[in-house]
Amino acid sequence: MVAYNCKKCPGYCCSYPVITLTKRDVKRLAKGHELTVDEARKKFTREAHGYKRVMKRKKDDIYGKICRFFDTDKRRCTTYDSRPAVCRDFPGDGRCGYYDFLKFERNAQEDKTYIALTDHSED
Repeated sequence: MVAYNCKKCPGYCCSYPVITLTKRDVKRLAKGHELTVDEARKKFTREAHGYKRVMKRKKDDIYGKICRFFDTDKRRCTTYDSRPAVCRDFPGDGRCGYYDFLKFERNAQEDKTYIALTDHSED
């Protein structure tokens, strides 16, 4: 049973510094954006942190940086159908710890729009 609502979250999981990509993920992104695998690899990914491929990121006013496919105005994924496996599997056990924390804080602050900020400045 899912115990969170992504539509009520500002995209915390999309702000992770490392969103790892498999070869299959890059192929899926290429197909979804009508690019070759090499074009998609160059446009959407980079090498980092000892991983072969990670998602490129962009500036975000809330978290500092966020996945390059994240719509920072609507706070939603713009490539949902071709998103990587790690995104498809999140959070894995049916609960999102950040969402649980956010619900608690919004209730405690009596503010349904409250956003608990975290520091993801390391890239």
